Amino acid sequence: MKKWNLWMKTAILGQLVIAIVFCGPVLTSCSKDDNQATTRQPTTKEYFTLWNPCTALTVLQDYVKDVTNPSSAHFIKVEDRIATFDMDGTFVGELYPTYFEYNMLEYRVLDDPTYKDIAPADVKETAQDIRDFVRNGKKLPDHFDMKHAYAAAKAYSGMTLAQFDAYVKAYAAQPANGFTGMTYGQSFYKPMLQVFEYLKDNGFTFYVVSGSDRFICRSLVESIGIEPNRVIGMDVKLISSKQGDAEGVDYTMGKDEELVRTDQLIIKNLKTNKVLQISQEIGKVPVLSFGNSSGDCSMHNYCMGNQKYRTATFMLVADDDVRDHADLAEGARREAKWREAGYNVISMKNDFKTIYGDGVTKTAFSFE
Repeated sequence: MKKWNLWMKTAILGQLVIAIVFCGPVLTSCSKDDNQATTRQPTTKEYFTLWNPCTALTVLQDYVKDVTNPSSAHFIKVEDRIATFDMDGTFVGELYPTYFEYNMLEYRVLDDPTYKDIAPADVKETAQDIRDFVRNGKKLPDHFDMKHAYAAAKAYSGMTLAQFDAYVKAYAAQPANGFTGMTYGQSFYKPMLQVFEYLKDNGFTFYVVSGSDRFICRSLVESIGIEPNRVIGMDVKLISSKQGDAEGVDYTMGKDEELVRTDQLIIKNLKTNKVLQISQEIGKVPVLSFGNSSGDCSMHNYCMGNQKYRTATFMLVADDDVRDHADLAEGARREAKWREAGYNVISMKNDFKTIYGDGVTKTAFSFE
């Protein structure tokens, strides 16, 4: 009996050894998916396929690699990786023939049959200023950004936020004047959208900080996945639909009410106002900033003054008069100014393989 037990133990041990040595690999190779998992090589995501090799792109990539490296002295925690972007002329076309919100106000006041006959005189004057600038090259009046802001507040007063959003999107669906193959709502600089993707994948949170109406910006960037709480812009006062003249602190909004735009301008979000809004709404100093005009210099300087982290700022220059409607003399003047200020310059002509994507062609402006 003892010999029998010893023989059984030996046999069982031998079978276990065989199973360990031979069966493991056999079982592993039985699963096609498992086999692929063990042999598949990690893929590296390719960024910036719409860019040419350029200094600005090298600076951006070197910066991001540095500040996202935990071993770097310049490492930035994920929660502090804040980037701010102007909209018009930075990642949305602005020379078709001018700012989206200027074009839309001109249409609203001078062409929209539901409004043009009731528009106030000062609002009509502002819209005519835009039309004369666009069609005849007449210089806009001094401080026109504020004149426009007050007129726009009046022109859309009384609209609910839902109605205004629908109005913006309806206008954005119109073909962009000066181009074929593109609507106003599709006029994104495609290479700049790749910057958003790259920053997102590297733990950055980016905000749109624009001089345009906040709710216009929200309507336009919705299609590229930017959440409304990451949009800062010009603001008008809102009220509840049944609030009347009562102050908000004295009125309780009902469940069946909607928010309505008024004709009272709160802030035009340009220059130092951009900095004030960033501080109030984000609560952190950006480490990256992107713009294209003097209205963005304060935002850039605020970023560069960050006392805690390494920063980088970029100015896009509209210097391509073949694929876009650029003023070359103005582009050259701005480039020299931005370089002197210490901003990195992005050239649309030299740095972008495409601007608006395939199938979009610049044409002459046409006016009916």
